Amino acid sequence: MLLQEYAQVIRSKNSGPFELTIDIIFKSLEDYQFFREKELLTIEKVAELYQMKQEEIINFEYFEAARGIKITIPRPWNQGSIGESDMHGSQQYANLLSVEVPE
Repeated sequence: MLLQEYAQVIRSKNSGPFELTIDIIFKSLEDYQFFREKELLTIEKVAELYQMKQEEIINFEYFEAARGIKITIPRPWNQGSIGESDMHGSQQYANLLSVEVPE
């Protein structure tokens, strides 16, 4: 199974012109707790997926009240700069869609 099958929402958005925030909201509290307890998504995994050093990840937090994970990373390019291809940061969640979940 894939992460996207457990999540109700996987989205990304700008967190200012220099950062992106990624939200993962699980379908149920049980799915959220499963991911948290089994450490199925970690800072290490996010760093690997986004080809960055772990120290570069600005925030990685679990929020039980929202059944979610919030991740903040630096934008690959500053918003609106030359070479930047996602002005709103709304396509940057795609790397998470292929995360496999062991049964």
